Amino acid sequence: MSTDCNAIKLSATAVKCAWIEYFVCVCLEGILERLDAGEVVVGDGGYVLQLERRGYVKAGHWTPEAAVEHPEAVRQLHREFLRAGADVIQTFTFYCSEDKLEMSANVSNITGAQINSAACDLAREVADEGGALVAGGVSQTPLYANKGSESDVKAIFKKQLDDFLKKDIDFFMVEYFDYVEEAVWGVEVMKTGGKPVGATLCISPHGDREGVPPGECAVRLVKAGADIVGINCHLDPLACVRTVKLMKEGLEKAGLKAHLMVQPLGFHTPECNIGGYVSLPEYPFALETRIITRWDVHKYAREAYNAGIRYIGGCCGFEPYHIRAISEELAEERGFLPPASTKHSLWAATLETHTKPWIKARAGRQYWENLLPASGRPKCPSMATPAD
Repeated sequence: MSTDCNAIKLSATAVKCAWIEYFVCVCLEGILERLDAGEVVVGDGGYVLQLERRGYVKAGHWTPEAAVEHPEAVRQLHREFLRAGADVIQTFTFYCSEDKLEMSANVSNITGAQINSAACDLAREVADEGGALVAGGVSQTPLYANKGSESDVKAIFKKQLDDFLKKDIDFFMVEYFDYVEEAVWGVEVMKTGGKPVGATLCISPHGDREGVPPGECAVRLVKAGADIVGINCHLDPLACVRTVKLMKEGLEKAGLKAHLMVQPLGFHTPECNIGGYVSLPEYPFALETRIITRWDVHKYAREAYNAGIRYIGGCCGFEPYHIRAISEELAEERGFLPPASTKHSLWAATLETHTKPWIKARAGRQYWENLLPASGRPKCPSMATPAD
């Protein structure tokens, strides 16, 4: 069932009250309790691309020192995702391994431990404002790409885990891995922290970089101890949902169970190539023409839900209004709208009062759901040739 204007019409006060009621009910529940109960868990959106555009992250190595240098910027983005309906706030610790920080040369006087500590505090501060959970995340390492040993790579994850265990973290996230082998190592380390572990790969339906199929990837992750498995980043929403479906099939064939999650890219990637959007010629500074609309996100959220995925969020390119679109599409299933919906009417219903008749005619789901947006660039192709 897809949400429309007539399904949920709440005043600003009603939205606030419903959100507070939800907050009171779930604030003591963990991620697995929510998923075990069949609840929809809305993830947050992307951080590195958004903060780069705002002037707080340096493109290239995308390291998260802004958590220390500009905590107000990270805090604000956390809050916007929370208002949009996010049930989970991830720590801004992407690419925060010591080897990545050293390689980037972006900072010389801030350690990974300092970034991890500050990021955890920021995420917890904002999460507590709305009953959200905090996920401490680790990601792929340069050391693995340079043929580092299993013990050395695991030592990097262990160092980050130790930082997280000093803070109030609800569960761990092993995210953005091209190779399932490295992700398995990450899961094995994070599982020793005694908290639930989610694991997402940034792979296509073709499989990981070694050609391991998505189904087999999922099996390996679950056997390593992952409670939640899925896909994040690199490809657009529908491609990522398609890959998670393959992971689900693999788990079912193996007789294994795990919760499913998806946090895709916020850009259209019809090329569906193995390397994802980082192999596109527009990456990273000319991706704007590929941005998905809020209406694309409504379709994505429904597709993900119908596929049995219950942890649904976004990654690079997903702005707060995209997360709000997930929350609004699944408002009936969740039983409430997020605070940010007080400034947004479902399917553009407020256009009914517009003075211009052609804009007034756009008030409704049928118009926006069937719109084929123009790019405004008549000489540009609809697809590109990826480098990988």
